[in-house]
Amino acid sequence: MSASRFILGIDPGLRSTGFGVIEQRGSKLAYVASGCIKTDDKGTLPERLKTIAEDLQSIINHHKPDDVVVEKVFVNVNPQSTLLLGQARGAAITAAVLAGATVYEYTALQVKQAVVGHGKAAKEQVQEMVKRLLDLETTPQADAADALATAITHAHSRQGFGALGAELLANRKVRQRGGRMV
Repeated sequence: MSASRFILGIDPGLRSTGFGVIEQRGSKLAYVASGCIKTDDKGTLPERLKTIAEDLQSIINHHKPDDVVVEKVFVNVNPQSTLLLGQARGAAITAAVLAGATVYEYTALQVKQAVVGHGKAAKEQVQEMVKRLLDLETTPQADAADALATAITHAHSRQGFGALGAELLANRKVRQRGGRMV
């Protein structure tokens, strides 16, 4: 049986940062934890970013994920909103890096494509697929579902093209040393 890997997905947001932890054992995925980090709308930007960073560091220290996956920012119609989202994302990445975690990134389009099957899926579709893929009794809250979907995307990429790429690279090294591919 394969060793377990724990993956933390993060859906950054200034008001609500979703997080989701899954366990991957071979091709099997299991739910571990999820939730949202809420910041006080009345707080200053630095205070809100500090809340995100500290809470994520606590989650990382508790669950000790092998990989941390953060959803990439898309360019919004409102440049100010995009900037604020980028700062929340920066706080999340900083928390992960300071905790010694390896960080990976996927766009919302990649996540929706991997989890639902098409990149223009509605939030409700993502929530329903996360519920089904992780065999949950209840539907996770939208931001937590997005974070879990990001973790699922990473788990699938490790099994699919990501795993294939590592295997091809290993085979190329064998050939370069004069060995045989099996």
